[in-house]
Amino acid sequence: MIRVVLPAPLRTLAQVHGEVHLDIDGAVTQRSVLDALEARYPVLRGTMRDQGTSKRRAFVRFFACEEDVSHDAPDTPLPERVASGVEPFVVLGAMAGG
Repeated sequence: MIRVVLPAPLRTLAQVHGEVHLDIDGAVTQRSVLDALEARYPVLRGTMRDQGTSKRRAFVRFFACEEDVSHDAPDTPLPERVASGVEPFVVLGAMAGG
């Protein structure tokens, strides 16, 4: 079971409270986690990555074991602590401005 922590706006959109728990068959990667998340909560499609290109949205960041994995290749395996459910996969909305 994979634990996913979503930012408040996405939790509200998906109508979930707290962490999301997902079962992933095969390798646990950013792509497999996001695919499972979007399959379970279709309303999230297009919010974290572009629907056409599947590229991460500019103001969204992904963290695994407190490390920013946003720029890792989507099929890079996530750390074992995330794959085993010990640590969550965290989705954060980035901030910008001046």
